[in-house]
Amino acid sequence: MFYWVVKAILWPILRFVFRPWAEGVENVPKEGPAILAGNHLSFADHFFGAGFLPRKVISLGKAEYFTGRGLKGMVSRAFFSGVGTVPIDRSGGKASEAALRTGLRILRENQVLGIYPEGTRSPDGRLYKGKTGVARLALESRAPVIPWAMVNTFEMMPPGRPIPKFGIRPGVRYGKPLDFSRYYGMENDRLVLRAVTDEIMYALMELSGQEYVDRYAASAKTETTRAARENS
Repeated sequence: MFYWVVKAILWPILRFVFRPWAEGVENVPKEGPAILAGNHLSFADHFFGAGFLPRKVISLGKAEYFTGRGLKGMVSRAFFSGVGTVPIDRSGGKASEAALRTGLRILRENQVLGIYPEGTRSPDGRLYKGKTGVARLALESRAPVIPWAMVNTFEMMPPGRPIPKFGIRPGVRYGKPLDFSRYYGMENDRLVLRAVTDEIMYALMELSGQEYVDRYAASAKTETTRAARENS
């Protein structure tokens, strides 16, 4: 219920101020489980990507959003709960497996799961290599995968910018569902998981028009931070 209250208040304001646009909304199933696999350019992605849909979109977010103390922590928990975020531990290993199980539970409940295969926001607006968790979710749940490409949100609100720029219209393109039925039962094959993930990333590249980088965004961020420290 809280999700719909937040959306009813926030979405009309966002539409009036930023005039967002969307293409392919009809590609998202009106019922049943679905995976929205998107590029990740900005903190604003989830608001504009989910805003056009009549269904609730649940995303997996880092647990730190829900563990803060005091008034700030309380506001953070309320906000992220209100926009449909479920906390997960992103430290890797067993935590990654727990995140996968959480995603599968959401899909078994016939809900829409929003996921960003890059694992983190792009540091420079390019599209980075996807992690294979999205492929495991797709093959184990057998839910349709809809590519979810954000446009202009990096220019509007790049990582590190607390306030969005005005005058830039963000957009979202929902691609046609991808069919991975030929791989069902092969979710433990690493080559299959990589092939499925790469197909999803290629669809996102075509929808978004981004330049593709065959490396993980997290490693690119680490190198950028290290270089900045060395040059300071």
